[in-house]
Amino acid sequence: MSAAESTHPHAVPRRIAWVTCRDLPEPDADEQPALDALRAAGFDAELAAWDDPSIDWSRFELAIIRSTWNYFHDPAAFEAWLGRASELTTLANPLAACLWNLHKGYLRELEAAGVAIVPTAWQARGEPVLDLAAVMDGRGWSSVVVKPTVSAASFGTRRFERSQAAEARAFLEELASRGDAMVQPYIEGVDGAGEHSIIWIAGEYTHAIRKSPRLAGDDESVSGELSVSVDQQQAADAVLAAIPGAARQNLLYARVDLMPAGERWLLSELELLEPSLFLMQSPSALARFVAACAQYPRVD
Repeated sequence: MSAAESTHPHAVPRRIAWVTCRDLPEPDADEQPALDALRAAGFDAELAAWDDPSIDWSRFELAIIRSTWNYFHDPAAFEAWLGRASELTTLANPLAACLWNLHKGYLRELEAAGVAIVPTAWQARGEPVLDLAAVMDGRGWSSVVVKPTVSAASFGTRRFERSQAAEARAFLEELASRGDAMVQPYIEGVDGAGEHSIIWIAGEYTHAIRKSPRLAGDDESVSGELSVSVDQQQAADAVLAAIPGAARQNLLYARVDLMPAGERWLLSELELLEPSLFLMQSPSALARFVAACAQYPRVD
């Protein structure tokens, strides 16, 4: 943790950056409600793009990473920005959490720690491309989702049936020519129950939303505010508890995406970097978010 991140919380009002990118690939529904609420609470809050070299990040006492949704085009540049910004201001979430969460390889660590994740076959860049027909037959997967391990907004995410195994392998080969990739079975339960995002803000689950399956080019379709069920909270608790200690310190927010599989929930993604928090769906979550900013970084 940098010196900036370890300082005692400042009094309100504070200068806050809502960190975005210069060319936002899609609207951020959280942005305006959150900025309005932060300003109403006495904060000097403004938009600031991570990829705008003219910004002096030392002007801000807190930089909240929110809609940096183009970072996957140049992960190295984004990592370099994270490092520079963390020396000039307080990042939320902190640097260690962002770096750990940037590559979906974190799922392997969580699985090794006992978290039930969506089964995954991993494809490293430069390694021989997986024989997806053999993978699908060997694992009993009739339909798979192929995607990069560094991505946002479902970029580069496609679904293939067993009859399309050759096409899927060609797509995987294309992805692996640029970076690491992953293959997962399409979880049929999402067609009915949907994928559920569990929102956690400053130590408390605030609400959940249900999402329809989303592939590259699709618009996101989400429900209104839902309560977090007991079994969802248990699943999310196991995920958050398994985050490595350094990455778990001083988290402002987290989103745990769960998929239904029979009687249990499987982790699809853990978002500590730039997830939509669906604050517009939950006024109480928005209020908690603003209050948490006033106390950040909190002392646990």
